[in-house]
Amino acid sequence: MRNVLSPQLCIGQIDIADIVIDVTSRDDIPLLLLGLQHLYCTRPLRDAIFGILKELAPIQTDGEQTRVVSLDKGRPGMNQWAILVLGTLRLALNADYDRILELANEHKTLRDMLGHTGLESDFRYRLQTLRDNLRLFTPELMARINAEVVRAGHQALSLSAQAPLHGRCDSFVVETHVHFPTDLNLLYDAIRKLIQGCGQWNDTYPLLGWRQHAFNLRQFKRLYRTVQTLKHSTSKDEVKKAARQEEIHQACRNYLDLAQTFLDRARGTLSCLRTQHQVPVEMLASLEVFGRDAERQIDQIQRRILQGETIPHDEKVFSLFQRHTEWISKGKAGVPVELGLRVCILEDQYGFILHSLVMSKLTDDQVAVPMVKGAQQVFPNLKTCSYDKAFHSKGNQNNLKGLLDTVVLPQKGRLSKVDQAREHASEFKRLRRQHSAVESAINALEVHGLDTCRDHGLDGIERYVALAVLSRNIQQLGAIKREQARQRLIEQRKRAA
Repeated sequence: MRNVLSPQLCIGQIDIADIVIDVTSRDDIPLLLLGLQHLYCTRPLRDAIFGILKELAPIQTDGEQTRVVSLDKGRPGMNQWAILVLGTLRLALNADYDRILELANEHKTLRDMLGHTGLESDFRYRLQTLRDNLRLFTPELMARINAEVVRAGHQALSLSAQAPLHGRCDSFVVETHVHFPTDLNLLYDAIRKLIQGCGQWNDTYPLLGWRQHAFNLRQFKRLYRTVQTLKHSTSKDEVKKAARQEEIHQACRNYLDLAQTFLDRARGTLSCLRTQHQVPVEMLASLEVFGRDAERQIDQIQRRILQGETIPHDEKVFSLFQRHTEWISKGKAGVPVELGLRVCILEDQYGFILHSLVMSKLTDDQVAVPMVKGAQQVFPNLKTCSYDKAFHSKGNQNNLKGLLDTVVLPQKGRLSKVDQAREHASEFKRLRRQHSAVESAINALEVHGLDTCRDHGLDGIERYVALAVLSRNIQQLGAIKREQARQRLIEQRKRAA
């Protein structure tokens, strides 16, 4: 049984509308709480957001079937308002679950916002409760809430619903939490998971060859370190250079031979578990995957080190645990390569992010049109949008002209007379000068959570990005409310003087 937030106050409980938030503080928490308080105190906005939050429900997996857990039956669960508050706080502070747990249990103003006052003042969260519930958001639900927040921000600025919006679109990289990949350490990861997995099954069933699985892992790691620490000789003496190269090749052969031994043993164990012990195939699926990973890495190491072949980029894998990770080189000074996924955002002139997209296997020029279409589905008054040259293509120029009044998309290479006239127009130059402001939004997102994704899997990074965008827009709304409150304080002091 879950409620968005109980409408009935208990004895001694403080109404969210009556919470006093320090508008002179420069910390991130009061800024977020001001935005959340505005969402709660504006009745139509609160009804819209609470209606969306009612759809937030845990999903229970039973074998191959999934079902949504009933919201009207069972034990009282964490209310959806608390999930929204703590979820956005996690991204606003770029914090882990341990810090959010400490704040949720000890921060007085935050507990007031969560409704834990009066008779509820002794309520305490548990770490696993936060881990389970803060992952219930879906990107679709957060996009709908985000649209309501952006509209609320525009209303707070006294903008009409038909006021034209001018967008700025750019992409950046959200890194995944992975180590730097080499074919040697990826092979070690695969064999390590096979040895550990078979060792765990050995505790349940009598299996041959895994009694000393901890020693086997240390033995394999020792060979991995040996290959890892060997360097190509810089000596100009051809004899010494050849001797060093042969030493590297021999260490690599020993490493691959032991890896193949453990891979063959693991495959025999998996076959035994399936046939003799009738273990379901689904329970062995992860080990099967790591077995295929090990086979691929053995082949690539043989080709690269022993045969001197260059491995094509499309054959490479950059993480066995975050398989969506891409090798991205954007040509930035001091940043030769980033490991993660590109994320594209579209910001309006008031600092609110209208739309975001996780670009899995996509480049900038492939998302220029979808970004505008996605934003205009919710904000049809988006009239202009600016890009950098990475988004340019002839198709994008033509398609965007039918969607926007003014397209600020600089062309690559030498310009024709028509293109020169277009790019030297006063409106084009004005909007292009303002385009760099989107870097401020990107920096704010990276500071508040999107430097490195803490969640796992492609669905995890999509959820993480959507929650970061929502959190950023609530903070932006809070900044507007804080400035208005500060102006009221200044006017009060003037009248008092």
